[in-house]
Amino acid sequence: MTDRAASSAIGSPAQRRAPLPSLTGLRFLAAMLVFLVHSSLLADPLQPTAPISFFADQDIAQPLADVLRPAGSIGVSFFFVLSGFVLTWSSVPGDRPRAFWRRRALKIYPNHVVTWALAMWLYAAAQTPLHAWLPNLFLVHSFSNRPDTWASVNGPAWTLSSELFFYALFPLFIILVRRIAERRLWLWAGVMVAGVASVPLVTRLIPGGVQTPLFDQSLNQQWFSYAFPPPRLFEFVLGMILARIVAAGLWPRIGLLPSAAVFACGYAAAVAAPDPYDFSLTTIIPVSMVLCASATADLRGDGGWLSSRTMVWLGNVSFGFYLVQGLVIWYGRPEVFGARTFATPVAVLLLIALFLANLLAGWLLYTLVEQPVMRRWSRSGKQQPKGAPRTTPRTDSLAG
Repeated sequence: MTDRAASSAIGSPAQRRAPLPSLTGLRFLAAMLVFLVHSSLLADPLQPTAPISFFADQDIAQPLADVLRPAGSIGVSFFFVLSGFVLTWSSVPGDRPRAFWRRRALKIYPNHVVTWALAMWLYAAAQTPLHAWLPNLFLVHSFSNRPDTWASVNGPAWTLSSELFFYALFPLFIILVRRIAERRLWLWAGVMVAGVASVPLVTRLIPGGVQTPLFDQSLNQQWFSYAFPPPRLFEFVLGMILARIVAAGLWPRIGLLPSAAVFACGYAAAVAAPDPYDFSLTTIIPVSMVLCASATADLRGDGGWLSSRTMVWLGNVSFGFYLVQGLVIWYGRPEVFGARTFATPVAVLLLIALFLANLLAGWLLYTLVEQPVMRRWSRSGKQQPKGAPRTTPRTDSLAG
């Protein structure tokens, strides 16, 4: 049974731009997955001899780190699929590529430049050569297979290199995705899932690179399967096709709870899987299910807790919350506490405090940088295509 009830609410181009507040809430949950893995590391990426985890009891710290190991990569995969979905959902026929690129640049670059500058000032300048910080500044650093380049300066910003790549291609891909006949949408969604599945297999053919105990593959393979933008395009285009499937009312009426249960199973499989199979392979279908179940619930007027004011607020600040994690967690934690670890009750309280500090920093970035820039410059002032509705802030804020 497909969700044809949703299709009646999104039949026209104007209606297809209906707000999807639950997806804003999902953005925060994806960012939270990344926070959990970043805050549970047993070694600080900036100071490998110091732990990030607050837990002194290794019977807690080690299993926690093991269970949360795939959380970050799954959260990133969620971001990529969600980005393709939302940009397609909110796109308007006739929107010019230049106007689209301008809006996307204003969305990501100001936050990136501020966090890049803070990272350079606080810790990165002395240890980051020109060949690393310059491409990092312009968000092309993930095209380099050198870890001291693609993971340099503000570590989490490597994902923005992929996002920028997606944005560059979006005006072309939206034309192609719109041309897919409805009866073939599921076929092409399957092709994208197969593309995601092919990446780990192709990765094994990537030669060279230093082998490291941190990963189950060489550094070259780690870069290709995780940070290199082209292989991540499958996830983004899958999101685009899923938006069309939901818009056409073709998504089966599977609730959020069953979808979340499937996601939990996929996550458990990722915990047991080696790199790179744990990055997105075991969860790409569950992520798609959660995303589409949330979107169709919104269209039925049944968004639930994900569409609550609190979750929408958290989703709105999630881009900043994500970008400051390298500064707050990897730099701030050792600066304040050094290499000290703590008894379990204290460690739990400190982890909560770290979350609140990261949330505060993300909110400040959103309030002082992202919002003012978007209000001041995101609209070109040119007349929109005839008949096109204005983008609602809630929907537009999804595509960070």
